[in-house]
Amino acid sequence: SVVTTHYRAFLFTLHSHTHQHTMATSQLCRLLCLAILFPSYIALSLPGRQVTRSKFLSSSASLTFFADLAYIVSGSPDEACAAANDNPRYIESEVLMKYGDDSKGNPRTRGVLVRRFTGDSTGYTFPTPSPVSLVKEWPENPPFTAKDFFRADENDDETFYTLPRLVYHIDEPAVASLTQYYRNNIAAGSSILDICSSWVSHYPLEFPKIMKRISGTGMNPLELMANDQFNDYEARNLNVSPELPYDNDSFDVVTCVVSIDYLIHPIEVLKEVRRVLKPGGKVIISQSNRCFPSKAIAMWLNMNDRQHLELINGYLKYAGFGPAKAFDITASVPGQSYNDPMFIVECTK
Repeated sequence: SVVTTHYRAFLFTLHSHTHQHTMATSQLCRLLCLAILFPSYIALSLPGRQVTRSKFLSSSASLTFFADLAYIVSGSPDEACAAANDNPRYIESEVLMKYGDDSKGNPRTRGVLVRRFTGDSTGYTFPTPSPVSLVKEWPENPPFTAKDFFRADENDDETFYTLPRLVYHIDEPAVASLTQYYRNNIAAGSSILDICSSWVSHYPLEFPKIMKRISGTGMNPLELMANDQFNDYEARNLNVSPELPYDNDSFDVVTCVVSIDYLIHPIEVLKEVRRVLKPGGKVIISQSNRCFPSKAIAMWLNMNDRQHLELINGYLKYAGFGPAKAFDITASVPGQSYNDPMFIVECTK
């Protein structure tokens, strides 16, 4: 049937696009299996929280098997924003996909369950950010060559990111440490832009209530639709068009989460970041040690964590920023010997 054919195509494409990211693949496949086994409406809720349909999103994107996308949040974010300690640890959500919705098809809807990390009520310890000295002296002009930005997969990025990846690319402690850093370092009333964004921005739950504006750009419009913290968003391939679709001096803060390693024009993009920042505004670039190796640039893959921070500092220098500061904000997890590191490089316009 059309449904079966489209579903098989979806799984094949999902596997081919995410086989390099084990955690992301296993989580999404598990959720798909749950949706298939329970074709009726599926909703999970936290104890004591009523399931509500807080957002419904539909898309007419030209995917062969996506006709509609719905985003349904379990529990109201507004209710969770009274105090960070009262926030749930997770918010369970469902994404509905409709197949075969045409004159020859057999319309059928399947749900994919996703779990959002709020960054709160985790039991993790968040040490005071530890400064990391940036000591590399960069020459006056960028020393980079074309081969530094070579990627194993040079095919169209829009093809690679066609399917929405409603998963996390770093573990929960790394997400939580970033969320807490944002809470402590972005002032209420700010206008924020998240570049290279997705279905989550890792901002605290209260941010949509206390910030003036939250905007986002990213590769996949379906993921951006599902991000309920945005006031506005625009899908943008910064590797093709580094320009940001915003006026000069528009934002107090620009964030970029574990994505700068995929940019083949990072200096041009950061020049745009500087343009859209208000005087005194800051850019916060976060980085861990995970990536899609086929899409990360060559010189990134040949560097360690410390060298990554130095490289980001070099990018910022050539984009016209002043001296940057770097921090290790990795969370401490009781009884766990390893979790993903999390680093920050930030700079003020």
